[in-house]
Amino acid sequence: MCTTCGCAAGETRIEGEAVHGHDHDEHWHVHADGTAHAHPPANPYRPAAPHSHAHRHADGSVHSHQHAHEGEHRHAHGDHVHADAGSVHYGHGPAGAHAPGMSQSRMVQIERDILSKNDAYAAKNRARFDEQGIFALNLVSSPGSGKTTLLCRTIEMLKAKHPLYVIEGDQQSSHDAERIRATGAPALQINTGKGCHLDAHMVGHAVHKLAPADASLLFIENVGNLVCPAAFDLGEAHKVAILSVTEGEDKPLKYPDMFRAASLMLVNKIDLLPYVNFKLDEAIAHARRVNPQLAVIQVSATSGEGFADWLAWIEAGLATQAAKRQETVASLKLRIAELEAQLAQR
Repeated sequence: MCTTCGCAAGETRIEGEAVHGHDHDEHWHVHADGTAHAHPPANPYRPAAPHSHAHRHADGSVHSHQHAHEGEHRHAHGDHVHADAGSVHYGHGPAGAHAPGMSQSRMVQIERDILSKNDAYAAKNRARFDEQGIFALNLVSSPGSGKTTLLCRTIEMLKAKHPLYVIEGDQQSSHDAERIRATGAPALQINTGKGCHLDAHMVGHAVHKLAPADASLLFIENVGNLVCPAAFDLGEAHKVAILSVTEGEDKPLKYPDMFRAASLMLVNKIDLLPYVNFKLDEAIAHARRVNPQLAVIQVSATSGEGFADWLAWIEAGLATQAAKRQETVASLKLRIAELEAQLAQR
């Protein structure tokens, strides 16, 4: 099991082609000793076997105690849990997480190894996007927020103006990619198996197969999950978090990493506001408490309300990416000229 996000090993496929198989090093589910193997997903509802461990105090004394894991860890030291009244927190310590039998320092090191490899692939993706002037957006949300419906409507409204491409991420099935292709936009499905997020290596493979045109718009619809995708840079220009009014307005406080990583929050399904108990102002306030720079646009993928603002935001991003491409090309031309001058002097 991945100690960064908890997802288990599984065969990743891009439209029928196995990409990672059970090679954890490729997917970066690695162990501290460099070994890698597949194991079944952990069952968070099954109590772990009882175990005992010892604690050494500053005065040199040692005591041990046993945890049956049948209830809460009410007494803990070091890497274990400290509980307050009515809650148990597993997010303490430098790793911000808890893995049975693993120290915080080891978790931090493994996470650094995993994310550094991912960041290297993300940098390659970003360099390609900048060179080609591709504006890539990483759409993230809980399952059922309306990502695919919103994406289909967006494509219908933009496909006459810009070349559009879509990478779809789900654990299984190609239903969403088929929906996208029905709009006329090229789409490629990534099935992550038991994985709970897309990573930059998967996206790089998909981009290679999809071969998006220069100055195009690339949507990456991530696996429905507000936790793990926050940590994995795909090389995108922006993460766009989608929060529907059928969810709780406290989602940004419950899942702060995602809303902190996002540049834009789309509040979707606002046509349902009269029929649901959703406090819109509180949701926006919570999101900006987590991320004061977060832009917010209210939309309805069903009625089209708010889409003018959403499309204007995309157009501004495309213009920024086009300018970045010009800078990249100019820099490359300058470097080539410098190399040619050096060769001429030899």
